[in-house]
Amino acid sequence: MDAFKRCPAVSVVICTYNRADLLEKTLMSLLELNDLALAEIIVVDNRSTDHTAATIKRFSAAHGQDIHLRYHYEREQGLSAARNAGITLSRAEVIAFLDDDAIPCVTWLQTIMLTFGNNPELTAMGGKIDPLFETERPGWLTGPLELPYTIIDLGKAIREYPAGLNPFGANMAMRKTAFAAVMFPLHLGRKGDILLSGEESWVFEQIRKNGGTIMYHPHMAVKHFVPAARLTKEWIMNRYYCQGMSHAVQAAGLRGNVMLMAKTAAKWLYNTVDSLLARTEGRKLLNRCRFESIRGTLDTLRNRKSESAAG
Repeated sequence: MDAFKRCPAVSVVICTYNRADLLEKTLMSLLELNDLALAEIIVVDNRSTDHTAATIKRFSAAHGQDIHLRYHYEREQGLSAARNAGITLSRAEVIAFLDDDAIPCVTWLQTIMLTFGNNPELTAMGGKIDPLFETERPGWLTGPLELPYTIIDLGKAIREYPAGLNPFGANMAMRKTAFAAVMFPLHLGRKGDILLSGEESWVFEQIRKNGGTIMYHPHMAVKHFVPAARLTKEWIMNRYYCQGMSHAVQAAGLRGNVMLMAKTAAKWLYNTVDSLLARTEGRKLLNRCRFESIRGTLDTLRNRKSESAAG
């Protein structure tokens, strides 16, 4: 493709870890995108031990004339490290992140290019994420419990993200200039099978602090696979526990730790009262998850204090 010789309009970064079969479906879906010739695809393999490398090699051999695909093996374990590698390798002024188990709609890439092109003040954007459940959706998966599953629908209008809500890593895009001063923090984000989080929120917080605009666009839509293994109460409770760990990891210095303890105490009080009022299965599970988040925070702080004393 002659367009490959030019600087791409968008660099699409797909970070992957041991999900070769799902990755193949995602790569195949890219072939249907409008304006694919104007983009480069960067697959960052974060130390996969399955057949990821072979899958990418096979896909490139079959479709290399139709898509500008680059492969990078990132030795440093962690989603933040993988994303940072993709940013460094990118050649476009706009970087879009897509999960290795997400299927974009045909207008996904075109929407990203047009929106950034028509809005020079725009720093970042995200869009609708619909779930693709491997098995039947549990009855308790409603309301606030949808967010850990990256289920998001802010309606049919183009709008700024409300305070406290950001694009999800499964479906987000930023100008490369947003990473001129900061990258994804390596102490946050998933590492292998450890469900740490908070790295995306931290980056978007920096964007807002610098006066950046973050927009939601309904036509930047993807379908996101949710495996059966995640549709259990045990998984979602562990997800909240790890979220609590992430909160503790982000706290720095005396002031940061005091603020974290105050917020944790307030959460415990609110959740204790709300637990007395909960009637539905989903609401009861949400309260259990929130207590797990508190436990994750306290365990992490306790372990950090023990390590400091031992050191």
